[in-house]
Amino acid sequence: MPADDEWIDDDAGPMVRPYAVTRGRTRPGRADFDLIAIIATHPRGTPTPQTSGPEHQRILALCETPLSVAEICSEMDLGLGVVRILLDDLDSADLIAVRRPAPVTQLPSERVLKEVIDGLEAL
Repeated sequence: MPADDEWIDDDAGPMVRPYAVTRGRTRPGRADFDLIAIIATHPRGTPTPQTSGPEHQRILALCETPLSVAEICSEMDLGLGVVRILLDDLDSADLIAVRRPAPVTQLPSERVLKEVIDGLEAL
């Protein structure tokens, strides 16, 4: 059995592997979170055993003021994959609201742009 001092590095803090935080999961279950998606805490859901960990609680506290997924990663000092899994847990329990970015509209084709220019020149 390792001594307690082997698990703590004064500079790095407690060492917890990402797979321990996500309980071995490597992908979110049902949702994927874009880096610029905005996350906000809301009290509609009820906490579950899967959402009662310290990382989940920290995300809920951080997102009382809406933050992007990128900002959450930065604040939590966790990788994007880990944060996406934690957000998926919170989303499944209806503890967060997610505002996903609007899809990028497709640009008009070159032909359409040329017709517009030709029409403007004809005026």
